Amino acid sequence: MTSEAPTAEAHEHSHADVSGGWLRAAVFGAMDGLVTNTALVSGVGGGGASSRAIVLAGTASLVAGALSMALGEYTSVKTQNEQLDLEVEKERRELERNPAGELAELVQMLRVRGVDGDLARQVAVQLHRDPDTALRLHVVAELGLNPADKPSPMTAAVSSLLTFAVGAVVPLLPYLFGLSLLWVALLCGGVGLVVAGALSSRFTPRPWWSAGLRQLLFGAVAAGATYAIGAAIGVTAA
Repeated sequence: MTSEAPTAEAHEHSHADVSGGWLRAAVFGAMDGLVTNTALVSGVGGGGASSRAIVLAGTASLVAGALSMALGEYTSVKTQNEQLDLEVEKERRELERNPAGELAELVQMLRVRGVDGDLARQVAVQLHRDPDTALRLHVVAELGLNPADKPSPMTAAVSSLLTFAVGAVVPLLPYLFGLSLLWVALLCGGVGLVVAGALSSRFTPRPWWSAGLRQLLFGAVAAGATYAIGAAIGVTAA
């Protein structure tokens, strides 16, 4: 009787965005918008400002914050990509000037990862036959980044702008609908923080309730501090 070795078929699968593209920018933008305007409404409202003043301040904060976040994300991701390009060119020059040294370096990296010495050298020699493959392997191994997976600065900027704006409008909703009650606006901001934290937990191992309560705590600290400052300044100004 003969037995055949089991075979396995490759199958497609995907991973979440971990390269610092839209997901990080979206989460950061939403949280920042919620915390910023919840705290702003708390501070201005705590100082005794009118509903019109609160809406004006909140709207100005929304526009300024969204644009600032978008420009900051674009510049940050663009700079990161340019730095990676610079390091890739540096590694390319090293491969051209010192191929033997780079080959030995790849052999050592393979050995550190558990490949036997002779086999590591054979694999390294074969991989170095293609300059592009060798370059990519060295960059990934030494920098931990894949030059082919650079995040898009524009995607990060747009994600940040939109999610900041959505988050920032949440604590303003009661005032926009004519309900001039500070505690309702703070409640809306708190609910928004819990929901945003819970949604972000889909991309992490953290339970939804833990992520939601964490964001609520952060927002409560910020809102409490600004309320105290607003109340103090309002009393002093009066």
